[in-house]
Amino acid sequence: MSPMNFTHILTQAVDELSESESYKGLMHQHKDGEPLPSAKMLQDIIDLSRAIIFPGYFGNSTVNSRTINYHIGVNVEKLFGLLTKQVMAGLCFGFTDNDDDGDTDVKQSKAAALSAQFISKLPQLRRILATDVEAAYVGDPAAQSYGEVICCYPSIKAITNYRIAHELVKLEVPLIPRIITEMAHSETGIDIHPAAEIGNYFAIDHGTGVVIGATSIIGNNVKLYQGVTLGARSFPLDQDGKPIKGILRHPILEDNVIVYSNATILGRITIGKNATVGGNIWVTENVPAGARIIQTKAKK
Repeated sequence: MSPMNFTHILTQAVDELSESESYKGLMHQHKDGEPLPSAKMLQDIIDLSRAIIFPGYFGNSTVNSRTINYHIGVNVEKLFGLLTKQVMAGLCFGFTDNDDDGDTDVKQSKAAALSAQFISKLPQLRRILATDVEAAYVGDPAAQSYGEVICCYPSIKAITNYRIAHELVKLEVPLIPRIITEMAHSETGIDIHPAAEIGNYFAIDHGTGVVIGATSIIGNNVKLYQGVTLGARSFPLDQDGKPIKGILRHPILEDNVIVYSNATILGRITIGKNATVGGNIWVTENVPAGARIIQTKAKK
């Protein structure tokens, strides 16, 4: 059947989809010279960052102690160019028409400065991620080597994306950090909001189904098992019935806490130092330091 027979249907659909009320709040108004976020480019940024942080495990496999300066130099230069473009894209989404510094040239300069600041944090990121790798290796009897942990463990992939994204959050880069952590979420099943604060020696065993909310604070040497949720209990609403933003609504886990599989910890509560939360438990109240919370058998 000829497409011409459906012209009136297609035309009507186009007209309805082009009505401003139909896309209100759903359309990004593009301006000349402004880039869009690119999943492909962001993946390249993650790959380059991994190659820099874990040389020899990702990227060029010929890297050695004699050539490392060259390889890292090349990767840093590539990373700076790609990251500047994507930070620029984030800034374009973050600015409104009323922003005084919404000019494209101003945003380009700001994107380059923020990208350079991020790259300056890579040595510190490596030091922190080294503690995460150690925590995963020491905490898992099945781990045969640090290399296995770096290459294979989904927790290290997710935590690496999180730590990269968290640095961008601290630099106040819009949108891009959330995309980076959601990429890891899709790949690993581990959902860490980039605004969460997480200390050193952080380990996630297995990891599938772990959720860490935006205002969560996690101390040093904390270990979570699969299916753990650090979430919120409820969302206070404003006078228009919309959730109020920026409220501290997720848990605090202090140093040396262990949370076993499928535990759900909700609200702005504190799990004290050295505490253990057993599996399949619903926790909505503070847990004292050193406490051991487990399921109890129902009385017959």
